[in-house]
Formats: sequence, structure tokens, C-alpha cells
Amino acid sequence: MLEREKCTLYSGGLKGAEVAFGEAAEQWGIKEVTFSFAGHKIDRDRNAVVLNDQELRRGDISMELVSRMMGRTYYETEKIRKVLQAIFHMVNSGHQVFAVGTILEDNTVKGGTGWAVELAKLFNRPLSVYDQVRQGWYTWQNKVWEKDTPRISHPTFVGSGTRYITDDGVRAIQALFVESFGKP
Repeated sequence: MLEREKCTLYSGGLKGAEVAFGEAAEQWGIKEVTFSFAGHKIDRDRNAVVLNDQELRRGDISMELVSRMMGRTYYETEKIRKVLQAIFHMVNSGHQVFAVGTILEDNTVKGGTGWAVELAKLFNRPLSVYDQVRQGWYTWQNKVWEKDTPRISHPTFVGSGTRYITDDGVRAIQALFVESFGKP
């Protein structure tokens, strides 16, 4: 088991899954870092890192490429671009990625959470998603989602996901932390 005092959770601090990951990290005594940018409202701001324009640009990517990878259309808006750039910093900082959301037929994940998932795939990060519809954890292995009971096995990890987390999704995050670190 990892020593929780040596672990760091990276997230975006948004309501829903990211707040639930942050609350679990706090309960288990794990350091949190929350990435944001000027003018962006976050719901959990522990150790907030407000990225400046130069830092955000390091996570820049063509919106056309994002649309193609995600199989949906994103319009060129400043806020969406900054959100995607901040997600880059989360995934770039954490070695392992966990998300709560819905896995779609095309193997992407619904909503903005999907970008964290696609970056994890691109960066070849260990990746697990709790699918709230199927009510189970799935790990990305050999280019397919496989049912799994994941564990946090790296000292730096990302917690991301839907703003619309269910009670079951919150319990799944709690179970992940128990499985990984024991009781708080």
C-alpha cells in the first residue's frame, strides 16, 4: 500500500466528482492540488494553482483535433479552451487517472470528463472510469474497457468526472480510497 502522506490528488475542483475526490483525499490525509484559471469558479480550492496565460498555452491543442478525438463538435470559445488546457495540467501532473462519468459506445466518456480520459489514453496513463450507468469501474487496457476493481497505485493521481455525480458514484470513490489506503 502507498503511504498516503506521500500522495497527491490533482483535480479541477468542480462540483460533483471532483469535489467528492477532494473530500476523500482530505478524509485520508492526502495532499490536493486544484488547477484553475482566472475567472473560473471552482467549488473546492485546496492548494489552488491559478494557471496564467503562458501556463495555459502549454496545454493548448487544436479544437479540431479535440473534436475529432472526442467524436463531437466543440466550438471555439475561450472558456472551453481554457478548461481543456487546465485538464491538460491535471493529467500531465498525475501518473494515474480516475474519473466518474458515462462510457459511451465509441469508448469515449461523456462531457468534459472525456477530455481527461482521452489525454490519459494519449499519455499512456493507467486509467479507470466509474461508469454511473453500468454502476462499475472499468479500466482501459489493450484499447478496450475491462471491468475492474482498481487501486490507487501511484503517488500522483488525477480525480475527475461529472458534475452530476450520483450517491453510487460517491460510494465508488470512497470504496476506491478504502481499497487503496485502508480505512481513513
